[in-house]
Amino acid sequence: MENTTLEQLRYPIGKFEKPSIITEDLLHEWISVLEHLPQRLEDLVKPLNESQLETPYRPGGWTVRQVVHHISDSHHNSYIRFKWALTENDPVIKAYDEKAWAELFDTRTAPIQMSLDHLRAVHAKLVYLLKGLSKEDFKKQFIHPDGNLPTSLDENVGRYAWHSNHHYAHIANLILREGW
Repeated sequence: MENTTLEQLRYPIGKFEKPSIITEDLLHEWISVLEHLPQRLEDLVKPLNESQLETPYRPGGWTVRQVVHHISDSHHNSYIRFKWALTENDPVIKAYDEKAWAELFDTRTAPIQMSLDHLRAVHAKLVYLLKGLSKEDFKKQFIHPDGNLPTSLDENVGRYAWHSNHHYAHIANLILREGW
């Protein structure tokens, strides 16, 4: 497989790029992506059978099952990061090894409904929180230990809207390629 094709499979919507200015309209658009992801994802993956759930979205990539569990795990961690930034001054967050988490027994074998339900709950709480934040709240930030770069909450909303669409595209593109 060509590198460009593998790169396209890896980043079907491109890599996240922080806009120079995050407008209120853009923030609302991102929050809408987060609000609708749980239902969109469930509608996408519910028709898949066990064999299809065990199919990697790209050569060397995670299976559909692992992607669904990863989204849930990742967005759970993100929700906690929002809370830390809102309650502490520029906290250094705890990073997690997403690749190691994806190889854990539960991520490789658990029914996807568990993570779909979890994602629905986490996103309901996250979106409720985000809709109640002030402009000043969105400027609060946390520090990621990888690179020690500050991330504002408005940027993090964009990053997780991108993350939602990124992994959704992994699965949707696989379904199209396979003709499921």
